[in-house]
Amino acid sequence: MNTSTFCVHCLSFEEVVEMPHFEKTSFRVNKKIFATLDLQYNRATFKLSAIDQSIFCDYKPDKIRPATGAWGKQGWTIFEITDLPDEMVTDALTLSYCNVAPPKLAVKYKRD
Repeated sequence: MNTSTFCVHCLSFEEVVEMPHFEKTSFRVNKKIFATLDLQYNRATFKLSAIDQSIFCDYKPDKIRPATGAWGKQGWTIFEITDLPDEMVTDALTLSYCNVAPPKLAVKYKRD
């Protein structure tokens, strides 16, 4: 997935705002970050559950990995988005949004 498409997907969720976050771009819902984009390295970071983090990292460990230290233990996961299928990045993005968004918003995007 290219970075422009990534941004469009992030902003397609309800009540999302784009804001700077240090040297990255963050996407937030209810003032909470659910994804960041590092344009320099074409990497996105998502807030995943421990189970989802494990599944994604097992699939492609050279392109998906936990963030370092405590951030990774909290579910923050780094994806090299330009080297991964669009559907996979979109799935991770949706999970991340649902993990952070208020329940009334998250329920609209959760899959059974």
